[in-house]
Amino acid sequence: MAEKVKVWFDPEGDYLEVQFKDAPGFMRPTADDAVMERVDDEGHLLGFSVIGVSRFRKDHPLEAELAVSGE
Repeated sequence: MAEKVKVWFDPEGDYLEVQFKDAPGFMRPTADDAVMERVDDEGHLLGFSVIGVSRFRKDHPLEAELAVSGE
């Protein structure tokens, strides 16, 4: 069975959010200032957000490391 993801983009705020699971959680920083990961209380990855999406060039995609669930 396929899993659904939710994607929001706010062009005024230049903000993108992707949610893998609809569950309570909080945002925490990553090594990249533009990327935050959304995790639950146990550290399971629920999604991520990117601020300043328009500054990334088409020929140089953003690469970020996200937490492995439970780590």
